[in-house]
Amino acid sequence: MTSIKRFLKSEDGPTAVEYAVMLALIVVVCLAGVRAVGTNAADKFNDVKNSLT
Repeated sequence: MTSIKRFLKSEDGPTAVEYAVMLALIVVVCLAGVRAVGTNAADKFNDVKNSLT
């Protein structure tokens, strides 16, 4: 019983959850940025390909 009380009073769990949420948000933003840049780069390469043919 004391270990459960100690666990509930501990702040390590909520801190870990907060870090996990922040990391997930950073990953989502990075993926969105990479996808936008990739789409834009693909369009530019297609423009170059079309101008060469």
